[in-house]
Amino acid sequence: MDDEVLKTQPTLALVDYGSGNLRSVAKAFEACGAVVRLATSDADLADADAVVVPGVGSFGDCARNLSESGLKEPILEWLKSDKPYLGICLGYQLLFQSSEESPGAEGLGFFKGQVVRFPHSQLKVPHMGWNTLERTRGPLYADPSSSYYFVHSYYPAPEDSDLVSAWCDYGGGFAASISCGKTHATQFHPEKSQKAGLELLRGFLRALNDV
Repeated sequence: MDDEVLKTQPTLALVDYGSGNLRSVAKAFEACGAVVRLATSDADLADADAVVVPGVGSFGDCARNLSESGLKEPILEWLKSDKPYLGICLGYQLLFQSSEESPGAEGLGFFKGQVVRFPHSQLKVPHMGWNTLERTRGPLYADPSSSYYFVHSYYPAPEDSDLVSAWCDYGGGFAASISCGKTHATQFHPEKSQKAGLELLRGFLRALNDV
């Protein structure tokens, strides 16, 4: 662990609900100096310094898996208590109420807004590859000129634009990340974003040390 980055070694609960790219997320955080343990029940969240919710696949499948795992309500209580949370990709989208991808499926509904699809245009969907961010703010971003790796066809449209901590342009602006209190989430994949992604994860861990 780099002592210049972290004063203490935080323990992260990496939520395993059958919908996440767990290994690469765990390895990325471990490279930044964190202790990572898989969380499959509410007991695994109890003494963690932060909860990390990844996710790949469809909104509906992830919402169902999270509910069936028994972790939906504990995670919602964690969020309501303003304890540190990082959502990645579907772990970001699930913070909202619903998604055009999966009509009838309910997210956590912690924030108001819907997950929407990129509009039809000449650009390819999914939005896949590297892209830069605009108007970044909050503890996650040390270098606003960095690029991050995206793979998605849908993105959240928060009702409250003040939640947005970074915008990205792909045929129009969309909310690439949000920050509210101790809750942070990104549509892009920090664990796939090389040096910039690791620095973003370090920013999240440094924020834990400042709590």
